[in-house]
Amino acid sequence: MELQKLFYDGKIQEATSGNVFQTINPATGEVICNVQEASEKDMELVIKSAKAGFSKWSSMAPVERGRILQRAASILRSRNDELAALEVLDTGKPISEAMVVDVASGADAIEYYAGIAAAIHGAYHDLGSSFAYVRRQPLGICAGLGAWNYPLQIACWKSAPALACGNAMIFKPSELTPLTAIKLAEIYTEAGLPNGVFNVVQGSSKVGQMLVSDSSIAKISLTGAVGTGKKVMAAAAETLKHVTLELGGKSPIIIFPDANIEEAVNGAILGNFYTQGEVCSNGTRVFVHRSIKDAFLKLLIEKTKRLKIGDPMNEETHIGALISKEHLNKVLSYIESGKRDGSTLCFGGNRYHPKDPATTNGFFVEPTIFDVSSDDDRIACEEIFGPVMTVLTFDQEDEVIQRANNSAFGLAAGVFTSDIKRAHRVVNELNAGVCWINNYNITPVEVPFGGFKQSGIGRENGWAAVHHYTQMKTVYVEMDKIDYPYPG
Repeated sequence: MELQKLFYDGKIQEATSGNVFQTINPATGEVICNVQEASEKDMELVIKSAKAGFSKWSSMAPVERGRILQRAASILRSRNDELAALEVLDTGKPISEAMVVDVASGADAIEYYAGIAAAIHGAYHDLGSSFAYVRRQPLGICAGLGAWNYPLQIACWKSAPALACGNAMIFKPSELTPLTAIKLAEIYTEAGLPNGVFNVVQGSSKVGQMLVSDSSIAKISLTGAVGTGKKVMAAAAETLKHVTLELGGKSPIIIFPDANIEEAVNGAILGNFYTQGEVCSNGTRVFVHRSIKDAFLKLLIEKTKRLKIGDPMNEETHIGALISKEHLNKVLSYIESGKRDGSTLCFGGNRYHPKDPATTNGFFVEPTIFDVSSDDDRIACEEIFGPVMTVLTFDQEDEVIQRANNSAFGLAAGVFTSDIKRAHRVVNELNAGVCWINNYNITPVEVPFGGFKQSGIGRENGWAAVHHYTQMKTVYVEMDKIDYPYPG
């Protein structure tokens, strides 16, 4: 694959830093290609391009913005297979997932906000002899900082509402997965997006820091780790930027004794092993009622044994490779920690070496299940971001709610029960931004996504995102004489 560059002013551009970094195929450990890193000079040119693009785009009729976004969604869908394969090459996730989720969900987001673009509106206030109205206006240039688990989807989730609201965007993908963002930029341009409205810069965290510190940037939207979110928020405060943070989690799934056990097992597997566990909302603390725990674990292990690990490009693969060797070692260290702390290893727990010579050096870990006796064990309270499930036992509803909420995180939660009253009662008490009843990790673009506590600030998706990418301007219109209180 050829050298990857930057994208701004509507075309691929050479970086001036002279620095390149490598992107690695997680399934093989081999280099895919080199990528140019943006310099401060590049950033000045990108921001200049974004300012020009914003001027044109923000003055365009919203219905026309919607038409362009709709065309982009159609092009994205037409290239689903090609982009899914590129995403698999860069992330290590199974092609069976990328073919039906990653590209399609990104297209769904663009399509949804294409429809919203012309419906964004303010408000009118009758004040008797006078009136006021409120306009919703774009913020300006927004910066999107992407994560490496769903690179294309996240780029769409951030850019679609930003562009629909009339903003320009500079997007920095994770340096671990830099390949598909530029493809999205090319698609937007092909669809008719004016030059400079969507731009891509590549590089490490220092490139992200340039965006966060630049006074020309009106908003930062980050998907990433809690520690990164804290640094971004602190730096953004220097220029009082708008900030949206979608961060990590250690989410609970609560399984009551009246739950359909097979459905609960299916939900727990999806909420732990999908995308080899690299999902921020994963329900990695699985609380199972004591009366059904043995039956639950038995079926859970039976089903987990059927999961196939290996070459992500094989359509029969269920568990792909972790993103990097560093992350592989982190996940393995947590597994060793679980063993040392006295948790019972029920299944998995090892690095996996596929028989295929092409992937034998990839970063694979077996789906792993621990029966954990203490909520305080590291594997039960720290985010691992890998295929490691912790199963915990509970007896009473009030008890499990308290334990589920006993976390610095609050991104997501799931409840499995056939008692719908209990389901709503428990969900109402859970401190989590996204909750599922008898399902897990379903994220339609129509509904807001985001967390409580240290899992984030603000929301992605739904109408909520419109509020995060616009600002309100109040206009008072006097229709009578001024009530002048001073001598004439």
